[in-house]
Amino acid sequence: MQKSHLIIYILACLVLTACSLERAIKKGDQHLSVGEYYDAAVQYRKAYQQTPTKLRRERGLMAVKMARCYAKINQTQRAISAFQNAIRYEQATLNDKIIYAQLLLKDGQYKAAEKAFLALKDSLPNDTLILNGLASARQAPAWKKQGSKYIVRKMDVFNSYKADYSPVFYGPDHNILYFTSTRKEASGDELNGITGMKNGDIFYSERNDKGKWSKPEPIGGELNSTFDEGTCAFSPDERTMYLTQCSTDPVSPRYARLMTSSRSDASWTKPTELPISHDTLSLFAHPAVSPDGNWLYFTSDMPGGKGGLDLWRVRITAAGLGGVENLGAPINTAGNEEFPTFRPNGDLYFSSNGHAGMGGLDIYIAHFDSQGKATLSHPGYPLNSNADDFGMTFEGPHNRGYFSSNRNDSRGYDHIYSFEYPEIVQTVKGWVYEKDGYELPRAQVYMVGNDGTNLKLSVRGDGSFTETIKPGVDYIFLATCDGFLNHHEALNVHAEKASKEYVLQFPLASITAPVLIDNIFYDFNKATLRPESTAALDDLVALLNENPHVTIEISAHCDFRGSAEYNLRLSQQRAENVVRYLISKGISADRLTAVGYGKQRPKVIRKKLTEKYTWLKEGDKLTSSFIEKLNKEQQEICNQLNRRTEFSVLRTTYGMFDKDGKLKKETEKIHQKKENETPDIYFLQH
Repeated sequence: MQKSHLIIYILACLVLTACSLERAIKKGDQHLSVGEYYDAAVQYRKAYQQTPTKLRRERGLMAVKMARCYAKINQTQRAISAFQNAIRYEQATLNDKIIYAQLLLKDGQYKAAEKAFLALKDSLPNDTLILNGLASARQAPAWKKQGSKYIVRKMDVFNSYKADYSPVFYGPDHNILYFTSTRKEASGDELNGITGMKNGDIFYSERNDKGKWSKPEPIGGELNSTFDEGTCAFSPDERTMYLTQCSTDPVSPRYARLMTSSRSDASWTKPTELPISHDTLSLFAHPAVSPDGNWLYFTSDMPGGKGGLDLWRVRITAAGLGGVENLGAPINTAGNEEFPTFRPNGDLYFSSNGHAGMGGLDIYIAHFDSQGKATLSHPGYPLNSNADDFGMTFEGPHNRGYFSSNRNDSRGYDHIYSFEYPEIVQTVKGWVYEKDGYELPRAQVYMVGNDGTNLKLSVRGDGSFTETIKPGVDYIFLATCDGFLNHHEALNVHAEKASKEYVLQFPLASITAPVLIDNIFYDFNKATLRPESTAALDDLVALLNENPHVTIEISAHCDFRGSAEYNLRLSQQRAENVVRYLISKGISADRLTAVGYGKQRPKVIRKKLTEKYTWLKEGDKLTSSFIEKLNKEQQEICNQLNRRTEFSVLRTTYGMFDKDGKLKKETEKIHQKKENETPDIYFLQH
């Protein structure tokens, strides 16, 4: 009786085990079908442990499924062990063996990787992934021993116990860092079936005046959601954010997609999808914007590529996106190319496991010639390691910043590292703003050098721009903006022993409003120009030469002390003396009109001036009745503001028409060029 009970018990256990095994396999397949690799791996591991050792084929099938999932979620050592079992049970395909060899590289087992690739080479002698993998296994130890000038440090201030990756600088001074994190503060409570962690959110940290970074916080507003957000990039004016989002769907695969968000009232709007194509079965991720703002680069596995994930680009126009292009060779390979980013000098940085490298994703640099042809370079160790290295961001033109890597993390979690490559970098920083007013982010700056440089530079929201310059080159910068006169600056760059930043100012004069001429001085109660006035007047001469089709009115104004007749006469004489000076410097008399207004036109306060004089409001008119209500100190300031010399643009067509009223041919060419937004800038030969 006891023996029969035992048999029944054993049979029951076998039935339960079989049911549990079948259930684990079914759950694993369900998770795998929707890309939930972490959850699938858990079930396959359970099924593998429950499969009897004598069932070699079944154990091998579970091992290979488990290995593929572990490889997807960067659990490299577990994936290697599972692949070894799959190979031992003869259930690994050739592709599985390639992945296994690549994982050995990623784990730094270079001798074992070389042996694995050599074995594969016999079967696939011309396969580029195998040949590059073999080259990697042989070259990586030498690269590591050789090292490079790169200095790399782990940034504990940004990192958490979970994954932190894809840093990107924001702001004109690069004092804000955005990055993706799956830390506990991320939105939502559920764990991602793909990674086993929370869905990623975009966090930020700010650097203070002492260079200390703040504790990271999630971006407020509607940018983050319970979905997976990450890997963001910005338009040159930093008003548009491009980001990757992966939504949650319990019954179908999750495909990453590109989204956009706009800066509004110091916060980011809820992201909206940016459709690249009508393809709904391909992923679109890892956005990057070219320095000129004309192209959006991204990662995709859509048809027409070289294999795996490729780098693509699509043109950004005022009407939207158009014209998708694969970057092709030598950038793309049969492997994966991901995480594009640009250094401001135009070099494209990206990560790949398809080129010869040190293992995992390595960072590569694509340098482009004048015809757009790319040449690749490998920056070596320690920027690259045997693990995944990706997601570069640069602190302006300097070869320093931050990147991501899962080196030295057995769980495969990514963390943020700093990097610096010591070098001498010369840059120019320019500021475009309205004379007596605020910055002009709508402005455009053209940069021309006698080495053939011809660039159109975007201006940031604060009116600034930054660009790398070369020693031994003479540059001319032309700033333009609708409603304003042009202004140019020349810059001669010399060789320096240390990095240097040149600063240029581009104050643009309004066409529609009077423009104050600063630092114009007259003798007391006289119309005689004082010598210290010449600098400001010479600047006006240069402005008129830069804008040869402009005629202006020179107006002089007095305060309310003295009689109306006296002030009118004095201001007229002062305006005429300014005109005489301009004529003496070569400005045609018929481009100039002198008007003295005396005290007839009291100054109207603009908003910018209220920052200096907080007791004034925008729109205040400095009449005698207004001034009399102020204290003595404030009265004197108002009197000084009223005593001013200004110019106003009368017309912008001087010399453009012939005697018959027809547009001159040379002028017609200029107008055609202006319509194309590419003005000619010529270097004068001395």
